[in-house]
Amino acid sequence: MEDDRITVLIVDDHAIVRKGIRTFLETEPDIEVVGEAVNGREAVQKAMQFSPNVILMDLMMPEMNGIEATRQIMTEQPDMHILVLTSFSTDDKLFPAVEAGAQGYLLKDTGPEELLQAIRRAAKGESTLTPAIVRRLLREFSHDNKDWPPVEPLTERETEVLRLLAEGLTNEELADRLYISKATARTHVSNILAKLNLANRTQAALYALRYGIASLEDVERSKS
Repeated sequence: MEDDRITVLIVDDHAIVRKGIRTFLETEPDIEVVGEAVNGREAVQKAMQFSPNVILMDLMMPEMNGIEATRQIMTEQPDMHILVLTSFSTDDKLFPAVEAGAQGYLLKDTGPEELLQAIRRAAKGESTLTPAIVRRLLREFSHDNKDWPPVEPLTERETEVLRLLAEGLTNEELADRLYISKATARTHVSNILAKLNLANRTQAALYALRYGIASLEDVERSKS
């Protein structure tokens, strides 16, 4: 049904890139491209106008870059799902993008199926970071002296849920693993994000890895 489609906003300053992505995505029956933006400022405007499920966000653009656009969109609509799609893999772009609230980070040489999988996962609110990207983020954190936002203590069950979030489990998978309802799993996730003052499951997963609640080995095993 059309109402079940994932709506996508494509943000890139190169027309040929936007057209290529749009043409590819429009072959998928469950995905609908609702708009395009040529820079970060227009991305913010169109995000408010269309409220897409997923935004594919380039980083280096005129007028306003993708990191600032991500930050403004997440401030206005914190439930928005933003995937960075860029040619830049340097840490000085990666860390600020995730810190601003991006749910995933993909390079433009990403394969078609990987892009589709990332869009579908992002639309469900799931993290799309690969173990290689996670490693680089953790290296960045090790050089960062700033603490994460103030923490309200998690319950034992919330800590268990946070560990499983780092492994990339969906709410349905959390419910099955812990023998709880999907609604209860969703509530636990919401409470964790609120207590830790984090924007999304991606930041929650990184928090768990940074503070030893989960291990990178567990994450890699879950994705293999």
